[in-house]
Amino acid sequence: MDARRRISSAGAPSFARKIMDEEIMTRNLKPTRRQTLASLAALPMGLIARRGLSAAAPTRPNIVFIMADDLGYADLSCYGRPDFKTPNIDRLASGGMKFTQAYANSAVCSATRTALITGRYQYRLPVGLEEPLADPKGQIGLPPEHPTLPSLLKKAGYGTTLIGKWHLGWLPKYGPLQSGYDHFYGFRGGAVDYFTHKPGVGAAANEDLWDQDALVHQAGYLSQLLGDRAVSVIRDYAGGARPFFLSLHFNAPHWPWEGPEDEAESKRISNLRDYDGGSQRTYAGMVEAMDRQVGRVLAALEAAHLAENTIVIFTSDNGGERFADTWPFTGKKSELLEGGLRIPALVRWPARVRPGTVHEQVLISMDWLPTLLEAAGSAPDAAYPSDGMSLVRTLTEGVSPVSRKLYWRFHANEQRAMRDGDLKWLKIRDNTFLFNVVEDPLERANLKDREPEAYARLVADFEAWDRTMLPENPKGYSEKVLGKDWADHYGVTPD
Repeated sequence: MDARRRISSAGAPSFARKIMDEEIMTRNLKPTRRQTLASLAALPMGLIARRGLSAAAPTRPNIVFIMADDLGYADLSCYGRPDFKTPNIDRLASGGMKFTQAYANSAVCSATRTALITGRYQYRLPVGLEEPLADPKGQIGLPPEHPTLPSLLKKAGYGTTLIGKWHLGWLPKYGPLQSGYDHFYGFRGGAVDYFTHKPGVGAAANEDLWDQDALVHQAGYLSQLLGDRAVSVIRDYAGGARPFFLSLHFNAPHWPWEGPEDEAESKRISNLRDYDGGSQRTYAGMVEAMDRQVGRVLAALEAAHLAENTIVIFTSDNGGERFADTWPFTGKKSELLEGGLRIPALVRWPARVRPGTVHEQVLISMDWLPTLLEAAGSAPDAAYPSDGMSLVRTLTEGVSPVSRKLYWRFHANEQRAMRDGDLKWLKIRDNTFLFNVVEDPLERANLKDREPEAYARLVADFEAWDRTMLPENPKGYSEKVLGKDWADHYGVTPD
């Protein structure tokens, strides 16, 4: 852990050299016949003919998966944010598919990230029961032996890189390099200051910025640094023969509330949660700064002539926090109301996805693993079948939405939820509800007495599902917004 080094233009390790070494070792790595056929089968014949693709040698797509942190459903201008613009992220909507019914697997970050990387309900693993993972000294994390999206893509011949937030366990046992990524640049915990890169305040707090498994010190606004590295990685991968999977997990717009010009605020705050800071203007600056970095990533793909056959996904890990716009939903992060779970989801893949498409398919974070593996001509590990659904046909053929049954638990406030078709069962402490969230996205009209049979069916379905998951950990951490911190949560106490 003492491998701290200062990054400079002269002393930085050559990421390009690492990529080149890997290319030499894998130059002759070709997709298997099974992978080739699976990749081809994922494409409609009309698209194959229109694009002039050869049935004998389909090209596997590159993948850039961009995840924001605590971004609300309506925090992008393409989803209705009225007071600022996100023109670069909006390009993914105009150039691809926008989903209007996308859900996070959890109302907090590390639980969703567990589901995303494994393709399974987070409640199958102890790390997924942490809401979120909070103790760096604890022994909980993502088991290195568990198949993951990056490890399965790596096995299929992809180069894999994570830039940004990890939050699935700390060294020496857990980390991105231990779970399938070839390269890592970012932070391991749940939050850091945008300027100091520390998970706390004051001189006693240690920095949490890493290059591979070595701590580094590098000055700069973190969103900019993550964008810088992403552009560099794309350029380096462009010179190789392998397809690549780049996870770009921003910390924005997670607290502390610091835009690119707010270094003075970084020096002022006494608590990283920043309860006495922030404003809509500051929040706008944080989201706009992230949008600029997404624009740089898209420009790098275009400059490298990679954009046509690169899947670019943009989404969030859970619903929005204090300054987020979650309209037309109620609820925020840490709540199983729609506002705590509904997220933006955009997919651009020019070679396969019709531009400007809006789709109402219900999806959830764990769907991305089977989707991206199928697009890459691979499949989930048979011993760890995905709980998600592949969206390849939705993306490439625009097939009609199919009904889903999705389930959530959240220990704080004894929350439970299930979505079945347009209906949603919700429990918060001793209060229970049945909503039609398509007709009533604000979750106001409680239908449980009007539709008792539907209510009973959803409750029974949830209880049957719940018995297949790990029980809640009564000693685990579960985020709760208290009345003393948020005025609109009056009456909420720690017990």
